[in-house]
Amino acid sequence: MNDYLIVDGYNIIYAWPVLQKLKDTSLGHARSRLVDILTNYAALSGERVIVVFDAHLVKNNQEHSETVDGVEIIYTQEGETADAVIEKLVGTLPDRATVFVATSDWDEQRIVFGRGAYRLTPKELLARIKKLKKEGEQKYQSATPADSYLENRLVDEIRKALENWRRGKG
Repeated sequence: MNDYLIVDGYNIIYAWPVLQKLKDTSLGHARSRLVDILTNYAALSGERVIVVFDAHLVKNNQEHSETVDGVEIIYTQEGETADAVIEKLVGTLPDRATVFVATSDWDEQRIVFGRGAYRLTPKELLARIKKLKKEGEQKYQSATPADSYLENRLVDEIRKALENWRRGKG
């Protein structure tokens, strides 16, 4: 799948009430929780997820990235904003890719629109995540384990023939 979701990490943390509460206790914990949520989303959606965190106020920070359970996490370097990295990133992704950028920053939304990406507000992203989670739960809860057994999907006549063969009667 050629879909990408690029997330302005701190923008989302400050916009979602559940992460705001965590942020007040520990910003690191809020970052980890956001990455956990995005990891689950990426697994269900098949989208490639990239989250960018500002480090422009951190002294001597070098830009670096890591991948956690399929989600790429980028930490900007000192003096660089997440917006700047996201703008560059949108410009480097394949032309055939569908790119969504999650941010509440209006200026950033206008820039990514101009580069061919779609924007998601923090509220829209949260709604999308909740919807996909609900669909996933319904899909996996509706099937009983026995539904996936081969013997329960065979035509009766073949099932009987195999059973006779198993018992040495065929």
